[in-house]
Amino acid sequence: MTLPQRIARILRQGLAAMHPCVYGELGAKDAISKIARDLEREVVLLCPGRDAKAIVAEFTASLPEIRRVVETDITAAYEGDPAASSRMEVVMSYPGLLAVTIHRIAHVLYELGVPIIPRIMSELAHSKTGIDIHPGAKIGERFFIDHGTGVVIGETCVIGRNVKIYQGVTLGAKSFDRDPVSGTLVKGIKRHPNVEDNVVIYAGATILGGDTVIGHDSEIGGSVWLIESVPPNSRVYNKPPAPVIKSIE
Repeated sequence: MTLPQRIARILRQGLAAMHPCVYGELGAKDAISKIARDLEREVVLLCPGRDAKAIVAEFTASLPEIRRVVETDITAAYEGDPAASSRMEVVMSYPGLLAVTIHRIAHVLYELGVPIIPRIMSELAHSKTGIDIHPGAKIGERFFIDHGTGVVIGETCVIGRNVKIYQGVTLGAKSFDRDPVSGTLVKGIKRHPNVEDNVVIYAGATILGGDTVIGHDSEIGGSVWLIESVPPNSRVYNKPPAPVIKSIE
């Protein structure tokens, strides 16, 4: 079994701990102990010299908090989408929730300094949902991605509480700084925007830059291109072009 296949198995176990009605096998027990066993084996290989058992213990101890936050994401999706008929429908069929749940699992491992595994998890979510969230991104409670296809959220993004984004949104970086001597890309700097609480970003909007801040309680319209900050309580939109309507007679 390859490393991505083994990580996919750990991820399924994590999802079963979050949503046992969807991802747990009927009658299955001890999901957390299975996660701990399989994850420790990978951490031993990827983190030589570190205490794999302690890392895994800290990760498994965080699972109840991850599940609590995921419940707020479910609520945000149910309350924010008039097409949602039940919370169960959201859990079982919304790709945005799946991608965000996987992100919340992967982000804890990223914060613990575990290499490779969080990135593989994010790419498994990306390949399944079309939503690309780097595991380093910090995302607050009640986060809802509606529809979701084509969403990109960069590593150093910080997203506040009660944020809603639609398909095709990019929270990305501007051109990358390079070392003046070697010419290599400069790593470890803030490259992606901050989005404060209670913001809605509509389909196709692109927001770039590590010093770009979207102020709280703002709305960013569809297809907007932003490389500068927006103050709180703003509404940003493009001036719509005038349509030309002709008869086809």
